[in-house]
Amino acid sequence: MRRRRECQDCGERFTTFETAELVLPRVIKSNSIRQPFDEDKLRNGILRAIEKRPVSFEVVDAMVNRICHELRAMGEREVKTRDVGELVMDELRRLDDVAYVRFASVYRSFQDIEEFKAEIDRLRESSKDKADG
Repeated sequence: MRRRRECQDCGERFTTFETAELVLPRVIKSNSIRQPFDEDKLRNGILRAIEKRPVSFEVVDAMVNRICHELRAMGEREVKTRDVGELVMDELRRLDDVAYVRFASVYRSFQDIEEFKAEIDRLRESSKDKADG
């Protein structure tokens, strides 16, 4: 926003430019520690999941922007890391199955091969339902 102002002391007129500061919510970690949202951490987590996958940096940037927009749209001052993780998994599920399973395995702390298999089976069912739907 552009605004014309006048100095109270000397009467000089000048223009100021104001912008809205779009603040992301603070993140509540699983151990209840609260910290500022870190866009770089989000991007790095996604980059680890898509490593050696055919996904461009532009797609990752768009994904990060959508997640940040969604977090702002929630209108909350604080969000749980679980909520952020779910947003990332939704984006990755639409983008790349392998990246999704990679991220989900770390995010959900898979303990054994059966948990991997169960997640892959859910992914297959979801893909099958979309194809049939």
